[in-house]
Amino acid sequence: MTSNRRRLGIALGVTVTILLVEAVGAWLSGSLALLADAGHMLTDSAGLAIALIAASLAARPATPQRTWGYRRAEVLAATLQAAILLAVGVFIIVEGIRRLLQPPEVASTAMIVFGVVGLLGNAASILVLTGGQKGQNSNLNMRAALLEVINDALGSVAVLIAAVVIATTGWLRADALVSLLIGALILPRTIKLLRETIEVLLEATPRGLDLDAVRRHLLELPHVRDVHDLHASQITSGLPVLSAHVVVDDGCFHDGHTPQMLDALQACVAEHFEVAIEHSTFQLEPAAHAAHEAGAHH
Repeated sequence: MTSNRRRLGIALGVTVTILLVEAVGAWLSGSLALLADAGHMLTDSAGLAIALIAASLAARPATPQRTWGYRRAEVLAATLQAAILLAVGVFIIVEGIRRLLQPPEVASTAMIVFGVVGLLGNAASILVLTGGQKGQNSNLNMRAALLEVINDALGSVAVLIAAVVIATTGWLRADALVSLLIGALILPRTIKLLRETIEVLLEATPRGLDLDAVRRHLLELPHVRDVHDLHASQITSGLPVLSAHVVVDDGCFHDGHTPQMLDALQACVAEHFEVAIEHSTFQLEPAAHAAHEAGAHH
């Protein structure tokens, strides 16, 4: 929806602004916690940007040169972002451990100022994202974006707590501890995203889809003798595809039964499994056709 895209765009603008402000604050104050929170903002900015890019590119029509349009641009962008964020997360963890051992001086006042700015920005983003949600009108993308921004707000609160601890007690290691906490939030999400995008690029079978179970279910259909060259992958998130060669009774090609067979096969993969595959391609063939196919059946 246009409204959702507009609100996502506003939230992205606010998040990127906070990211830049906190990066400047980290440089001025010497706070790793602020830098870590900026890195946390970067993960969420990436997620919001990818959602907007995907929504825009998905609207572009397919062409003879790009038969799937620009659907995979989302995956390529997410892979690049995840690789960068992984480097950021590792740096924060390593630097946090170093600062635990040798804590440097940190300007707690600057931390408080920039932490408050970050928290106010997060609050504004939360208001924007929740402004148009009325019960059933909210969708999964908007709910996910809202959770990301709430995570950012918690990171800003952690920065403020560290700043207050340093200002009142002088315990400089609070900055490093908060940095490690934020780094621990970044790394698992980043590794998960990187793994998922690489699986899509490698055309791995979609998670939650058991091809052996698919094969068994197809073989249970009337007139199906064999299933080979069974493949499943994802063009992008939420767009699984499947193809297979299906050997059927020779009589199906003479009595006009093949259209009903095709309907049954497509309904099977679209309705009977946790991962619903609405884009499937089946090649129906008689048993004798195997002798004319190149390559081994699998």
